Order: sequence, then structure tokens, then C-alpha cells
Amino acid sequence: MSRLRIAVLGTMGADPFAGMAWMHMQIAAGFARCGHDVLYVETTSAWPYDASQWRRVDDATYTLAYLGRVTERFGLGERWAYRRSWGDGAWLGPRATVALQWLADADLVFNVAGATAVERDGFACRRMVLLGTDPVAVELKYASADPRTVAHVEAHHDVVTYGENIGTPRSPLPPLPRLRARMRQPVLMDLWDAGPPTRDVFTTVGNWRQDGNDVAWRGQPLRWSKHHEFLKVIDVPRRAGREVELATNLGKPDEAKAATDASHAQDPHQIRTAESLDREHWRLLREGGWRLADGPALSIDPWPYRDYICASRGEFTVAREFNVAPRSGWFSERSACYLAAGRPVVTQDTGFSDVLPTGEGLFAFDTAEQAIEAIHAIDGDYERHAKAARQIARDWFRAEVVLPRLLADLGA
Repeated sequence: MSRLRIAVLGTMGADPFAGMAWMHMQIAAGFARCGHDVLYVETTSAWPYDASQWRRVDDATYTLAYLGRVTERFGLGERWAYRRSWGDGAWLGPRATVALQWLADADLVFNVAGATAVERDGFACRRMVLLGTDPVAVELKYASADPRTVAHVEAHHDVVTYGENIGTPRSPLPPLPRLRARMRQPVLMDLWDAGPPTRDVFTTVGNWRQDGNDVAWRGQPLRWSKHHEFLKVIDVPRRAGREVELATNLGKPDEAKAATDASHAQDPHQIRTAESLDREHWRLLREGGWRLADGPALSIDPWPYRDYICASRGEFTVAREFNVAPRSGWFSERSACYLAAGRPVVTQDTGFSDVLPTGEGLFAFDTAEQAIEAIHAIDGDYERHAKAARQIARDWFRAEVVLPRLLADLGA
């Protein structure tokens, strides 16, 4: 394979949380490990989030320090640049002076999650790839001829999706035009090396409730917020005789709502409202056998987040109805990291069972009863399932497997 010049266009500085860091850096550092010349570039118009103040700000100080720290830890060093697009448009960071030319000359520019509005940013690019990490909404909005979505998709030369069933007979979802490849999250296996778990508890991490992103499909709403799916299996921990810990938003609901409304007013196209647990849902979770942990506190840095996953016995979680109902085949980046750490995963089936091995180390469920059976199976022979989880990650998610295949599918 020839050495390519690749730009990874992302938003991990605008949203400086662990899941975003691992998603972007395992892509960017993964390409670098495969021998390519890589630059991480951020040019989003979103107001940056300052996690030391827990709010969005008109100041890039926290963002620049965060980007420098994270890229260094992932082995990219000073191979990054940041544009203050929400303000004066100035380029900052160690590669500020060459960023625009790099974008123009790169063999491939990957717009991660399609989160950068390249149609309005105006920089030259030879080949822009929309890397769809959150499929379904954009496919349905494009199919309904939503003007903004159409303009955004048409600004890309190619489309790649984490929805591995999209565009196949396994899912009825309409694919985007120029869909060239289906892929899954690459993981850097050595960064997830871990010994036995130090906590005898299954865990998961995620926002409890997020409003405002539902779409219509076949005359019915497809809901974005995961809490709808959690409520369907809320008694699984109690019935399985195994506590599960959910690390999520635990602040006071009224305060969280006010804060996210203020952020939304600044940039309504970039903010997804994440609301805290209300009293009723808190009660239902506790009665169902769930523990609760402070998700934002462990997510403001990539490494405590990693340590939390590695300390866990495994993961029990759900997916968004977005991906479940149309069987998109999407698989969680976070769940891939649990597998890489050798932690078995029990998760709601989005159709990923059509393309990934399940039943040992990784379990897909459609019903609460299937989830309970999977947890019992793991507890019955934990060492076997932990070993199988790690092997699945090595065979199916390792960056050195996923990324060369992606480039081959793109003909690069």
C-alpha cells in the first residue's frame, strides 16, 4: 500500500469528552500506524466547550490545551491544527500555517460524523469523504430531500458508513449517494491492554436522555434518546441477579435543562441537549438493580474513561431506536473498546449480528430475556467469554484490519 496524505477532520476539541477523543484518535492514529502521513484538523463553527467551567465559551484556551494533550498521548505529537471558525477564523496550533494547503493537497479528507459543515467552510479539497459514524438520520433526511442535508451530503465526494447493513437487503434504509464503503470503529489494541477486571460489575457510559433529534420513518417517529430503550430492559439487572452501573448525567434536571438551552441558543445546529435523570427514572433504575455513576466526571479526560472500562467486568447496554428498528448494523465505538479490553459485551441488536460473530464474548439481544440469558452465560464461564471478546476486537475492530480495508474499498 502506498503512503497517503490523510486529513482527519473532527470535532473533539469543540466537544472535549472521552468518547469523542477515542473515536477521533483511533481513526487518526490508526491511519498513522498503518504508515500514512496524517494531520488532525478541526474547523468546526461550534463554540468550544470548556470542561473546567462546564459550559461553552468564546475562548479557545481550554480547547487548544486539550487538543495538544490528547494528540500527544495518542502519538500524533504536533500533527494537528485548529481554526477558530466561530470567531475570527484564525488558524491556531502547531500546524496552523500549513493546514489549508494540507487540506487542499491531501489524498483523502475524512469528515468524521459529517460534523463539519464543509459546504459553508469554503476550503479546497481533492477528495472529501463523509465518514458516517451516526447513520440513519442523515439517510432519511436526504431521502426526504431536506435542503440542508442534501447540500451537506453533496459537498462530499464519497460516503462511508458505520451502518454495515445500509445499502444491502438486510436493511430497508435508503443509502446515501456515492456510498463506497461500510466499516466499523477501528481500535488501537495495545491501548486497551488490561489485566483481569478490578470491579465485579457490568457497566456502560452514556447520556440518559437527549431530545430534539427524532426523525420520521414509514410514518412513525424513530427516537434518538437511548432512555426509551433502557426502559424496555430496566429490570434486567435485578432479574439477572447482577448489578449494572450506568455512568450518566446526574445533575439536577432543571439546572441541566437551563444550561443546555443556553448553549443551544448559541449554536442550535451543533448542540444536542443532554438532560439529567428525573426522579421517576432514577427510582425505576434503582428498583431495577442499577447503580448510578457520574458520567461527565469520568469523561472529561480519555484515560479515566479508559480505566473505567478496563475495571469493569463487561458491558450491558442498549442502542438507539434509530438503529434498532431499521437494522442499520451500527455498532458502538464504546462497545468496541470494551471488547478490546477483553470485557464481554451484551448489547441490543441493531442488525450487527448479521456481520459480527455473536454468542461468545459478544451477545446481541432483542428481548430482556435474551439479555438475562447472555449475562448468565458470561458469569458461567467468564474467562472464556473475556478471551473471546478480545479475539473479536483483534479480528474485527483492530485499526490495522479496519483501515486498510476501508482504503481498499475507496480505491486509494
